[in-house]
Amino acid sequence: MSKGPVPFPIFGKKARDILYKDYNFDQKFSWSTTSEFGLSVTAAGVKFDELFIGDIRVQHKSGRNTVDVTIDCDSKVSTAVTFDEVVPGLKTSFGFKVPDQKSGKLDLQYLHDRFALNSTIGLTSAPVIELATTIGTNELAVGGEVGFDSTSASVTKYNSGISYTKDDFSAALLLADKGETLKASYIHLFSPTSAVAAEVMHRLKTKENYFTIGSSHALDPSTTVKTRFSNSGKAGLLCQHEWRPKSYVTLSAEYDPKVVSSPARFGVAVALSP
Repeated sequence: MSKGPVPFPIFGKKARDILYKDYNFDQKFSWSTTSEFGLSVTAAGVKFDELFIGDIRVQHKSGRNTVDVTIDCDSKVSTAVTFDEVVPGLKTSFGFKVPDQKSGKLDLQYLHDRFALNSTIGLTSAPVIELATTIGTNELAVGGEVGFDSTSASVTKYNSGISYTKDDFSAALLLADKGETLKASYIHLFSPTSAVAAEVMHRLKTKENYFTIGSSHALDPSTTVKTRFSNSGKAGLLCQHEWRPKSYVTLSAEYDPKVVSSPARFGVAVALSP
């Protein structure tokens, strides 16, 4: 594990990855290649119903600096320039979209042995400012985040939480949605190839409760199977196979008994890398 506490946006991420990451119920395709000079190109597309959208991403790494340029099918260009370790522990990123003149933003992340700080500042005359901070150790950490819109002089979000992490398990408790939702997540690693995770959510105003449980197991070094179940009756299954280095085929399926017309849905994602 790392020396310092994890940033607040990472609280509960390991459990969420088991439960939700890579599940896809559309048709996705991506192709990527990387040169020895630090230049990589990725073309990706997704088809859902009769609509197809895609983008091309070009990334160049030089030392600790990275430039990302993404062009989508609407000819919009997103650019991000990242400077890592400008000073020890500090990561800076500047991003903007063309032709959106109000899309510019500055992201800062500072990691220390006893605290972590993340901030996002909109580069406009009346910016939206978001700040997240964590204090503690690599095992026990408490943190929170707040967002402020200077245009309306209003708080857009505030969340808080606590995270406890060991080598074989991790747990997080979050008070989210401006204090309206209580979330708890847990992941347990039985071995390097098998894990189970659970997430419980309680709406404080409506007294509603939701939960999702899931598992991940590597059948062999190239094949991983994931399952998940929720209190609504939904059941999901995922199988991901690395058929060659860095090239994956992922099949997803989900059954929802509440959808009478079409309770089952399926998806496939193919990622190729020469």
